[in-house]
Amino acid sequence: MIEIGARKEAASRTARLDAVFAALADPTRRAIIDRLSRSEARVTEVAEPFHMSLNAVSKHIRVLEASGVVERHRKGRDHILSINIRSLDEVDGWIVRTRSYWEGRLDAMERLLHELKKDHKPGPKDRKHGSR
Repeated sequence: MIEIGARKEAASRTARLDAVFAALADPTRRAIIDRLSRSEARVTEVAEPFHMSLNAVSKHIRVLEASGVVERHRKGRDHILSINIRSLDEVDGWIVRTRSYWEGRLDAMERLLHELKKDHKPGPKDRKHGSR
C-alpha cells in the first residue's frame, strides 16, 4: 500500500514539474513572473507593459495558475496575482538534486581521466615521427 502511494506521489510531483517547466518555457510568462517577483499586482497592472490584448495576457496568466506558479485572490472587484513560492521551491529542489547527481558523475569522470592520464606515460612508439 505504501509503494502505491509513493508511486502516485512521484507521478504527481512529475506532473507538477512538467506543468511548471511548460509554463516557464514562454518568455511572456517569464516576464509576468518577473513582474510578480517584485510585488503582487492586479491583472490589469500585469498586462500593462505587454503589446497584446488583456485577453491574451489573461490566457498566459491562466497557464501560470494551472501550473501552480501564480495564485489569484480577489479584493473587491480586483483580481490580485502573486507568485506561489512553493511551486518554485519544488522546481529548485529538482534542480539541486539533478545538479548534485551530475556533479558527482562528472567529478568521478574527471578523477578517472586524471588516473588514466597519470598511468599513460608516452613511450618510444607514442612519439611523433621526426621528433627527437
